[in-house]
Amino acid sequence: MNAYHERPDTSIDRGSNCPANVSFLGLGVMGGAMARHLGQAGHTLTIYNRTTARAEAWAAANPGISVRIATSPAEAAEGADAVITCVGNDDDLADVVLSPNGVFSTLKRGALYIDHTTVSARIARQIAVEGRDKELLCVDAPVTGGQSGAEAGTLAIMCGGSAKAVDAARPILAAYAKRVVHVGKSGAGQTAKMANQMCIAGTLAGLSEAIRFAQIAHLDLDKVFEAISGGAAQSWQMDNRFHTMAKDEFDFGFAVDWMRKDLGLAMDEARNLGASVPVTALVDQFYVDVQAMGHGREDTSALIRRLPRRAKRA
Repeated sequence: MNAYHERPDTSIDRGSNCPANVSFLGLGVMGGAMARHLGQAGHTLTIYNRTTARAEAWAAANPGISVRIATSPAEAAEGADAVITCVGNDDDLADVVLSPNGVFSTLKRGALYIDHTTVSARIARQIAVEGRDKELLCVDAPVTGGQSGAEAGTLAIMCGGSAKAVDAARPILAAYAKRVVHVGKSGAGQTAKMANQMCIAGTLAGLSEAIRFAQIAHLDLDKVFEAISGGAAQSWQMDNRFHTMAKDEFDFGFAVDWMRKDLGLAMDEARNLGASVPVTALVDQFYVDVQAMGHGREDTSALIRRLPRRAKRA
């Protein structure tokens, strides 16, 4: 039986004025945009990136934001009210947070820790346990909405952790989120993100076949889109990727390589749970084909590349 009964709260109070000392670690495409929103919201900002040059470039590109550049995760966490991470994978996260020079080595008792990395539920739970001894408020908070959502400050965030921790995180997350949902205990945010990625992968597989089918049938794709995008087939992927997929434009969004990492996490968790995910496994293999074609750094909608534009003749 699921012991979690709290009704999820998705409210965002953008009017709350609660500037804090916030440290942001990981200034990639997503992290850099989120850190900028935090600085613009008036928080006292410290940044850290494993490549110092990227942190310096970020500061130079945001001259209106007063920022301190830390030289290590431990230094970034000193004196912080909240520390946020957005790195690459489980190993990166463990190194940044749990190593002798990691965030937890200096983060003060009672502080807030938020992780936006898409990682395993296992490490999210491990971090929560490690933080418990210091009375830290830990939230695993993977995001969805892509680069455009990060830039616009309209991300949706799925959170795992205690109600106290998630409530403490809301005023911080309000800088770059339009929706925050508390989905359950520690690790639940990551599990929800896995479900999100499974939905995206399956939708893109169907959309890829539909577009190629319509092209081979010599249909007017603008008319096809007009006809089907207002009905049950409608999706974010259709609204935002239908026309670019039809034109083989993939220089944006979330890379195939990262999607394969995320689907791997989902399939590992499914095995742990005893859940059947055959469509996810199949689409993951389709993405292997795309990687083999040399398109691993392109947007996930490049899945359509594995399908021929012309009809196969006997």
